[in-house]
Amino acid sequence: MKFFLYGHNGSGNHGCEAIVRSTYKILNKNNSNEFTLATNGKKEDENYGLNNIINLKEEKNNVPKINFNYIKAYLSLKLFKNELLSEELVYKKTFEHVEKDTIALSIGGDNYCYPGYERFIMLHNMLSRRGIKTVLWGCSVEPDSVDKLNKDLCNYDLIVARESISYEALKSIGANVLLKPDPAFWLDSETTEIDENLLKNSVGINISPMIINKEKQTGITLKNYINLIDYILDKTDMNIVLIPHVIWKDNNDDRKPLGYLYDLFKYSNRVLLINDQNCQKLKGIISKCRFFIGARTHSTIAAYSSCVPTLVVGYSVKAKGIAKDLFGTYKNYVIPVQSLDNENDLIDSFKWIFNREDEIRTHLINYIPRYKENIFNIEELEKL
Repeated sequence: MKFFLYGHNGSGNHGCEAIVRSTYKILNKNNSNEFTLATNGKKEDENYGLNNIINLKEEKNNVPKINFNYIKAYLSLKLFKNELLSEELVYKKTFEHVEKDTIALSIGGDNYCYPGYERFIMLHNMLSRRGIKTVLWGCSVEPDSVDKLNKDLCNYDLIVARESISYEALKSIGANVLLKPDPAFWLDSETTEIDENLLKNSVGINISPMIINKEKQTGITLKNYINLIDYILDKTDMNIVLIPHVIWKDNNDDRKPLGYLYDLFKYSNRVLLINDQNCQKLKGIISKCRFFIGARTHSTIAAYSSCVPTLVVGYSVKAKGIAKDLFGTYKNYVIPVQSLDNENDLIDSFKWIFNREDEIRTHLINYIPRYKENIFNIEELEKL
C-alpha cells in the first residue's frame, strides 16, 4: 500500500514528529508499504532523522509567474476576489502528483481545532476531488465546531479519533469514525545519558507559550508554575527536570518559559533544563521521571504510555478526552489553564496526584497494555 501523509508542520514540534514515527510503525509492520510525508518543515525533519524512515517532500513549491495557472489564479483573485486558486497553487505540484492508488492521511491531530483550519479543508478537497481515499488520522475536534465543519468531515472516507469526546461529536454528524488511541502511545523510547538516579526521584515539567496565551489572568500560569517548583523544592526531596517539547522559534518555543523558570531556580542545584532532542529521546527522559506535569499533549502521552503519574495543564478537548478514556474522568487529572485564578491552584492539583502516586501508577501499569490493544488495524485501510 502507498501512504501520503500531510498536515505536518515540522519536527520542531516533537508531537508532530511522534505522530509520524508512530504512524509509520503502526502501518508498516511488514516493511512492505510506501510512505511519503508532505512537510512544511523539511529541514527540521532531516535534523531529527525522519528522512531515514520516510520519503520527505516539500508541501509548498515556488510557482513561476510566467505560467498559465499563475495568471489564471491572479485574475480570479483580482476580478472575483477568489483566493482559492492562488492558495492552492503553491501546493499543486505536490498534491496533484499523488497517485490514485494512494491513501492520504491528514496527520495534524488537532489541525481542525485552531484558526487556519481552512487550509486543511482546501488540501483535503485537492485530494478527494481526484478520487484519492482520505483519512483524518488520530484527530481531536472541538464538539462545538463539528456542525460548521460537517461537510468536510463527512467527506473523509475514514476518521480515526484519538479520544471519546471527539469520537462522540463526530459520530453525531454521521462521519465514518473509529475510536483509537493516539498513535504516539506506540512511540518507541530511547535510553538517555542523564543520571537515572536523578530522574527517578524527579518531577518532569513542561510548559508552553500556548497555554500562557490561553490564560484568563495575565501572568497566572507562570506564577502557578513558580509556586509549584518552589513547593516541591521546599517540601520534598525531589528534583525538577524541565522538558521542552516544541522548539519552533516564534512565539511557540517551550524553551522560553522553561528557560525563565530555570534561571529562577538553577542555584538550588536540583533543577535541570533538558536540551532539545528527538521525540524518542525525550520520551526516554520522561519515562524515568517519578511524576510528570505537562502542557503539550504528546509530552503527556509520553508520560501516560510510560505509566508515569501525570497532571495535564490543558486547554482543549484533547486533554480532557484522553484523560477521561484512561481514568474514566478528567477531573483532577487535567487542570484547564483557563480555570487558573489562584496562584496555588497547580500546587493543589499536584498534591492530589502526589497523594495517590501508587494508585495512579498501578492503574496505568494495569490499564495501558489493555488500552494499547485497541491498535489501528491496517485491514480498515485495505477496505478503502
